[in-house]
Amino acid sequence: MSSSMITTTAWVPRGFAAPFPKKYDFNEDEFERIAELAKLQLEDAQEDLDEAQEGGDEDGGDGDENTAAEGDSAAAQIKKSKKSKAKKAAAAAAAATIDINDDDLKEYNLDNYDDEDDDEAAGGVSDGQPMSIFGNIKSLAYYESNKEDPYITLEDANAEDEEDDREDLQVLATDNLVLAAKVEDELAHLEVYVYEDEADNLYVHHDIMLPAIPLCVEWLDLPVGKPGVASDAAANFVAIGTMDPDIEIWDLDTVDCMYPNAILGQGGKGNGDTDKKTKKKKKKGKGKAANDQYHVDAVLSLAANRTHRNLLASASADKTVKLWDLNTATCAKSYTYHTDKVCSLAWHAVESTVLLSGSYDRTIVAADMRAPKATRPRWGVESDVENIRWDPHDPNFFFVSTENGIVHYHDVRMAPTDPTLTKAVWTLQAHDESVSSFDVNPHIPGFMATGSGDRTVKLWNIQASGPSMVVSRSLDVGKVFSTQFAPDPEVAFRLAVAGSKGNLTVWDTSTNAGVRRAFASKLPNGAEGDVEERMIGVEDDGSEESSDEDDEEGEEGEGGVSVAKGSDDDDESMGDD
Repeated sequence: MSSSMITTTAWVPRGFAAPFPKKYDFNEDEFERIAELAKLQLEDAQEDLDEAQEGGDEDGGDGDENTAAEGDSAAAQIKKSKKSKAKKAAAAAAAATIDINDDDLKEYNLDNYDDEDDDEAAGGVSDGQPMSIFGNIKSLAYYESNKEDPYITLEDANAEDEEDDREDLQVLATDNLVLAAKVEDELAHLEVYVYEDEADNLYVHHDIMLPAIPLCVEWLDLPVGKPGVASDAAANFVAIGTMDPDIEIWDLDTVDCMYPNAILGQGGKGNGDTDKKTKKKKKKGKGKAANDQYHVDAVLSLAANRTHRNLLASASADKTVKLWDLNTATCAKSYTYHTDKVCSLAWHAVESTVLLSGSYDRTIVAADMRAPKATRPRWGVESDVENIRWDPHDPNFFFVSTENGIVHYHDVRMAPTDPTLTKAVWTLQAHDESVSSFDVNPHIPGFMATGSGDRTVKLWNIQASGPSMVVSRSLDVGKVFSTQFAPDPEVAFRLAVAGSKGNLTVWDTSTNAGVRRAFASKLPNGAEGDVEERMIGVEDDGSEESSDEDDEEGEEGEGGVSVAKGSDDDDESMGDD
């Protein structure tokens, strides 16, 4: 049985997606761009092969298997090629020994076999058969173009098909896009969903193939790698970090793209290595030592600066944080102030040059990117950091979730002199397992959602005395890897949830009775009273079997959409922690 999972999600605010996304145009300029990218990849592959062969020569051919591991693939290809040539030579020799004058072969008239085919293709007579009606080429009518030929109607049919395709790709101003990084068996791709709130509809609009397992996704409102487009124009792009060290940037308004618009890292053109010898020397250290130009290990987190729109921060398993200039697709600065993998980033909403970073070294750092040598406040937690968030309603505070299932709330003004002396404003044991994802609603103060490896999503009401749980729910997405509130005030209560089963569900939390009681003053006008609970998701035939837990039962809606009818009796609730 095939398996799939969604590792991370991201919302696209309304109004940024093109009403009619265009299909990919493989023109001459695009061909040159792809050829250049392919050339870079080919050069890297050739260098890998040369290094592997050099290593084999140094070991005398049959050296240590560990030192020759990188050359195994190349050696296998060479050996396979030699075998293929030997087979072709043997086949040619065998063919030369065949006697075509053999009595059994004469009946097939092999001497004139090709000539007969040529005669028939030209409309000639074969074996006494009469000439076909198209045998005389002179009798054929000739038209200067297909438009003049009354028997050709393909043009009208194509025009109708193009119009139908255009309507299928249409994105309305009231639609949201939801980006879901998905892995199915060994295939990785980004699915671009359209969420129609009023129609209770969620469907895949198009997808983007990825080179490795995706780990983080960040929406960008800046055009990257688009010649002729103003660098400060509004756009609809996405940056994707994967198990590979390179960051790919794609245009979400173009369907069926072959290559990303830009690559941040060694796979891109702007890595600063103009000297081939220097590049080769650095490449030998790939995967071992971090450097100031590009990441050398998996990219775990991305954060776009909404004030300085050309800046993108990235965090990696190579223990570094890098700041990228999207206008030039180059690394502007590299920072090393963590001693283990850096897994989460968040820009301050007011102090736009301050970046919060969380690491597996169990610390959180708030650093001003303009002063790389300045003293940075550092906080400590009891286990590995999973995610960090600034409080969108009070920029003096931030949240931290950890592997032990705990959420911490810190005052940035109360930085400890030593991380071991850290004191949180409050601490919440949100789950028994890791809090793999959480989000704070940007439009509803005090509304927080957490997701965990225990397969539950919990909604919280953060009060002055601390957080209290509003509802706990299993949404049949498996282990929860992503929980994100919608970015627009019109859909503020919508929560996108995804996980290890490869399903994406959008939960209208305003239809839950517990949420309605806790945030009654924030409900839209006219939304008072009892309502039917609403969850919208796309069924995934390739997902793993359902667990034995009590899952929501749903009925099929239009377009393969499942609209779940939840019951408040299934919810768990609790008082203040």
